[in-house]
Amino acid sequence: MKRYKTVEEFIKSQTQWKKELIALRKIINSTELVETVKWGMPVYTVGGKNVVGIGSFKSYVGVWFYQGAFLKDKHKKLINAQEGRTKGMRQWRMKSADEIDEKLLIEYLEEAIQNQKDGKEIKPEKKALIIPDELKKALKDDSKLKKAFEKFTPGKQKEFAEYISEAKQDATKQKRLAKIAPMILENVGLNDKYK
Repeated sequence: MKRYKTVEEFIKSQTQWKKELIALRKIINSTELVETVKWGMPVYTVGGKNVVGIGSFKSYVGVWFYQGAFLKDKHKKLINAQEGRTKGMRQWRMKSADEIDEKLLIEYLEEAIQNQKDGKEIKPEKKALIIPDELKKALKDDSKLKKAFEKFTPGKQKEFAEYISEAKQDATKQKRLAKIAPMILENVGLNDKYK
């Protein structure tokens, strides 16, 4: 997915939903929300906190409420797109410009803004660092590797651990361990080249 630097660039790139995105943007910009781009997509904030985003897919255009679980949703417009995975985010999907109800959307936006100001927020759960046996053994057998590994942040340690754990076969786990050991010794994170 291409990452855009401006909302204009994002909307200009759209073929199917340009009209709807322009309408949604105009409505959202009529509120106190501040327009920005995060993860290459239009995001609207209050006090530096994400409140809503807009985006488009093949069959719909939508508004994402980052803390939508707190919205009353009297009109039953919101869905949880990833039931069981997404805790706070809710989407309002539209399949045409005719489905964009400005008055109703502003009602939802104002409630979302107030909820953010009130500090209503579901924080992501932190997963515990589980070091796979292969990595545990390597760290136990090599004190330099252990010392280098301990210098990484918990997040980067987790990336290395999950990289090995996600492999199904022992041979693949060993290949991955052989790949990351030099990276750890050189203080290079697994995903540093993407940052």
